[in-house]
Amino acid sequence: MSDKDPLDDFDIEDPDLPKRIKHRAMQSGDYPYEEKLDSDLYKEQLYDLQRELVKLQASIQASGERIAIVFEGRDAAGKGGTIKRIMEHLNPRTNRIVSLPKPSDRERGEWYFQRYVSHLPSAGETALFDRSWYNRAGVEPVMGFCTPEQTQHFLGEAPRFEQMIVDDDIHFFKFWLDLGQEMQLKRFHDRRHDPLKVWKLSPIDMEALNHWDDYTKARDAMLEATDTPYAPWSVIRANDKRRLRLNVMRTVLQQLDYKGKDDEAIGEIDPKIALSVKQYMKL
Repeated sequence: MSDKDPLDDFDIEDPDLPKRIKHRAMQSGDYPYEEKLDSDLYKEQLYDLQRELVKLQASIQASGERIAIVFEGRDAAGKGGTIKRIMEHLNPRTNRIVSLPKPSDRERGEWYFQRYVSHLPSAGETALFDRSWYNRAGVEPVMGFCTPEQTQHFLGEAPRFEQMIVDDDIHFFKFWLDLGQEMQLKRFHDRRHDPLKVWKLSPIDMEALNHWDDYTKARDAMLEATDTPYAPWSVIRANDKRRLRLNVMRTVLQQLDYKGKDDEAIGEIDPKIALSVKQYMKL
């Protein structure tokens, strides 16, 4: 493996992606597969899992149970696409995507978690957080939007906040989508030169390219401080979006009981793709 910095010859404005980045993208970050999951196999398994999600939806609407799912990860890790596939055949009235803008002046003066509380699910609902309160542990400290003291305070408070969520009988899931650096560069480059996707790139995204190591340190501190027995993180390796989506769905479905559950249709979680924090930190 080359020790060359992936940014050395990367110019996002150049329509030609360097071959070195293109060839390294899939296996960047020591990703365990050389190629994407076969398309036909993916579609078949996705259908089975989406059918199970529809069953789960009917079950929690009948029982009044609640589900909250947090998606975190570097920019372009696949959070939005994964949420889209989960939502594809579900009722948007009871399955809500929560993607909040930067806080208003009033919200900045509130308890940090306050603006998220109103978006937690009511009876029979699922709330999917496309980024969450964990902004305070990632983008905010790296980009200088909060102080180190505020981040440390957050890392102490987040487990207590999540304990309250779990104690109120909300089924709670947290996913960190892990992306290799060359794959992130490839996806950013693809967005920059696709007129239908260029809107996905923000100035903060571009600035983040120069802070890979800072984000890595912030991520490690966050995972270590907030991975708890009652609200554990599931780390999903995200270089292949197909494997990512399937394993997120399986992780949720395997842990819940619902009417008509079909374990064979759900299938097995890939242990190379879905990891605990302890397993991930040993890589």
